[in-house]
Amino acid sequence: MIGRYTRPEMGRIWSEEHKVETWLMVEIAVCEAWHRRGRIPDWAMEAIRAARRDLERMRQIERETDHDVIAFLRATGESVGDAARFIHLGLTSSDVVDTALALQVREAGDHLATGLERLTDVIGRQAVAHKETLTIGRTHGIHAEPTTFGLKLAVWYDELRRHRARLDLAREQMSVGKISGAVGTHAHVPPDLEDEVCAALGLTAAPASTQVLQRDRHAFFLNVLAGIAASLEKVAVEVRHLQRTEVREVEEAFAAGNQGSSAMPHKRNPHESERASGLARLLRGYAVTALENVALWHERDISHSSTERVIFPDACIVLDYLLDLVANLVEHLVVYPERMRANLELTGGLIFSQEVLLALVDAGMDRQAAYKLVQGYALAAWDGGRRFRDALRDDPTVARLLEPDALDALFDPFRQLRYVDAIFARMGLVARSPESGAGATAMASS
Repeated sequence: MIGRYTRPEMGRIWSEEHKVETWLMVEIAVCEAWHRRGRIPDWAMEAIRAARRDLERMRQIERETDHDVIAFLRATGESVGDAARFIHLGLTSSDVVDTALALQVREAGDHLATGLERLTDVIGRQAVAHKETLTIGRTHGIHAEPTTFGLKLAVWYDELRRHRARLDLAREQMSVGKISGAVGTHAHVPPDLEDEVCAALGLTAAPASTQVLQRDRHAFFLNVLAGIAASLEKVAVEVRHLQRTEVREVEEAFAAGNQGSSAMPHKRNPHESERASGLARLLRGYAVTALENVALWHERDISHSSTERVIFPDACIVLDYLLDLVANLVEHLVVYPERMRANLELTGGLIFSQEVLLALVDAGMDRQAAYKLVQGYALAAWDGGRRFRDALRDDPTVARLLEPDALDALFDPFRQLRYVDAIFARMGLVARSPESGAGATAMASS
């Protein structure tokens, strides 16, 4: 991934230097296990523990061999002298590469979990802050019924909590190593040594493997990352829609010195949200590639190898960047409650049509007849006729069933929002009301 989207810590995890350090860690762990079994003498083990990585020498050898693991082994062997013959005993390249990749993924997964936790916290705090910020709910892009901006955010908060559970599971399923040899039969490395090495590295041994760890694990991990990115794109798309000039209910922060367009000085564009949408597409592509890597020939081919050099580092780097980007976007989002209220009132009360419908049904009117009555006045108002509430007030059937004050009460937006606190309480964002569990007044202690 290009430097523009690479944050330092995640970049370090996926650097060539760290990858080779991890390969060496695996090789030394295997040698330690052989040493405990008496196969590697003390003098050799001392030299192996002091082995050095030499990337430049590796690159020189790889230009000759066209094989990076052989280049690694030869360069490492040169640093340990005669002890080199004890390195890589009974192993195949994938024992080292796949086990080391699991270690890198575990480390990257921990870092992603921290970023996801921060974003979830930011969205939760903003949800509580805007719990009662009235806005219009839209379905199909059309005004539907009142909601609150905080409730929009609470839905995102709950979704991100589910992603955290998935990320933990995906990290666990990737925290698996294999030291089972060329086709996974343990022909030259006993299973107990594999168990011992994996435990020393903080991994579990795959119960069964071929020459490689099976790629369903890898596909699951990358699909979880793509799923998180999809939800971040959901946030970004909502901001992009709400920032449109005709809507302008929220806006990305626009700091002093920012410029939105090289041509039009007035522009304040949702460029961070658009960037998030674009990068989420990359992750979906990586997830598809990971799925295609599951079906390898027989005990393995290397069609997955070239892609994984790209998709694993890039997916982790991009998601790490996205989590930080969207957290900052939401934390500094500019919200316009007055514009939200003005937009809510654009239809002159049509958004209360269901309240009127249900009130008429509760008063004894046939549902279909009530629907037709309310729809007739609503569509007429939509097309520029009399205001919806005025037309209803003058209708003799409505007047017979509903008192004027009762009709007017149906047009109070907060009437439809009386359970918002209960929704927030379900998620632990606010403390549950001691009376009924339906209300809340403060941020939950958790």
